[in-house]
Amino acid sequence: MPASGFSKVKNSAKKRLYGPRACLACGYTAAEQDTLLAMMLRWNFADMPALFAQAADMDRPVGDILGETAGYGQGQDSPLPRAVILSGLTEKELNTFMAAWKHLNLPRQNWATLTPTSETWALIDLLTELDLERVALGGK
Repeated sequence: MPASGFSKVKNSAKKRLYGPRACLACGYTAAEQDTLLAMMLRWNFADMPALFAQAADMDRPVGDILGETAGYGQGQDSPLPRAVILSGLTEKELNTFMAAWKHLNLPRQNWATLTPTSETWALIDLLTELDLERVALGGK
């Protein structure tokens, strides 16, 4: 996706982003999953289902994985590239989530919010696209 396809997220407490309310973490170890869950609890995201993608999910559509029950994949180290895919939260919550995550001292990762297009993509295709975008935008 070219950089022109991005849209700036504002800070609206009313505008809800696309999809079911969920957090899909990829590439997290079991210990990092616990760290992320503790952050979500502390910052009032306890009502947001946290899902942890595994290698078996690579070819599944992102939307299908986001439909899993809370705790899906938890407790297993994930070999996937690092990313968090968020959906169904407000713009303000997205900004809060990302700001809180910065304090966790976890390895760098890609970020995405679910779109009607990415919902149908295989997870590995989305993760690959996120890596390509990061490189195109000058990331490491």
